Amino acid sequence: MFDGMVTIPNAVTLIRLLCLPIFLWVLFGLNNQHAAAWLLGSIGATDWVDGYLARRLNQTSEFGKIFDPTVDRLLFFVGVIALIIDGSVPLWFAVIVLGRELFVAAMMLVATFVFNMERFDVTWWGKTATFLLMLTFPGFLMGESGMPIAGAFTITSWILGVPGIILSVYTALAYIPLVLNGVRANKPKT
Repeated sequence: MFDGMVTIPNAVTLIRLLCLPIFLWVLFGLNNQHAAAWLLGSIGATDWVDGYLARRLNQTSEFGKIFDPTVDRLLFFVGVIALIIDGSVPLWFAVIVLGRELFVAAMMLVATFVFNMERFDVTWWGKTATFLLMLTFPGFLMGESGMPIAGAFTITSWILGVPGIILSVYTALAYIPLVLNGVRANKPKT
């Protein structure tokens, strides 16, 4: 698994991970919602860069296939929980998103590590939902920043967030038959 660990795509993923404590410091230490929103948005917007570089530079690795989604989930969880603490995101919205993430993560962990399911790629709809939500949460934070056009960010967050949360829940449900088929495929034949 650790073969090919030192690659440019993995370095990009590591940089994104190292931006997380900076985001928390800007949000809570400096109490600067505006700057924190830009940083969180940048971390989310660069989610595709590591995958693109891995394919483009032919630097895919088993480590990267686990490291990237793990970092993405960690960034998502910490970012959303930070916004809950900050009070800049509707609690019900955040709870649905976090609940979905916990459900999918638990399902994948059990299927992979207990039932030896083969890893499968995220669906296009799953990527779309994540993209929409990665724009939604910084928008909610920007909407609470007190800047003159903050209201526009809140409206945009709802415009992106509602389809994002619907797609997110839909994809969680759509992964269930994929996981069940993956588990069945690795079931020993008797």
